[in-house]
Amino acid sequence: MTLTQTRPGPARNTAERLNSVSSGNALELRGVTKLFGALAAISDVTLTVRPGERRAVLGSNGAGKTTLFNCVTGDFLPTSGTIRLFGEDVTSFPAHERIRRGLRRTYQISLLFGGLTVADNVYLACRGVSRGRFSLLRPRVNDVLVTRATELIEAVHLTPARDTLVANLSYGQQRQLEIALALAGAPRFILFDEPAAGLSPTERAELVSILTGLPAHIGFIIIEHDMDVALRVAESVTMLHNGRVFKEGTPEQIENDTEVQELYLGNGHG
Repeated sequence: MTLTQTRPGPARNTAERLNSVSSGNALELRGVTKLFGALAAISDVTLTVRPGERRAVLGSNGAGKTTLFNCVTGDFLPTSGTIRLFGEDVTSFPAHERIRRGLRRTYQISLLFGGLTVADNVYLACRGVSRGRFSLLRPRVNDVLVTRATELIEAVHLTPARDTLVANLSYGQQRQLEIALALAGAPRFILFDEPAAGLSPTERAELVSILTGLPAHIGFIIIEHDMDVALRVAESVTMLHNGRVFKEGTPEQIENDTEVQELYLGNGHG
């Protein structure tokens, strides 16, 4: 049977939609392929992530990791295959519709307001996914979004820098701030795109602490070249090679797999 991918109209009953997806996996990909001309960036990728699960997607440059993320977020529509988010088929949905359903993403390149403070950046992120995002009124002291922004700043260990201009933050602090922005609006699932890139060993340890300290109901996928970071924060791992799923398993299974060591880890990995 062929599934027809249709985008729900604005009149669709919200309660019906939420009820239909409540028991679904956080993310399901079935046979997802993305072609650029004759080039298959990813091919027949199938994976399932449970609600609250933390998954690492690893592979060398060109393995298809970022293309996979772009298909999940809606930045790219897959050439074939289906993508389900919490049980709902979102294959043809634009990115903003997936955000409305609880999906968030960070990027390799920082997307921050350097001329504003940490607190202002996080408040604007909370405001942007709230019902009152188009209001021109200044926030009051007891504004619930101000309170939420304060909580997110604390969650990513930036409370001492809350009034610092983002342009004056260290690179590692900016990556921490990006995680706070991704947490705005009560997300259910987050895609982290190489959050440890360019970080010092101390900053990597801070990142691991933040990611492992996220609320248990928030699942995520992390793309990461730093194997030590990825294997410490994930409970399951998918290895991509030439755009296809190459191996899946626990961090221990992946780290001890001979083929994985030959392809990705090198003989010197400890």
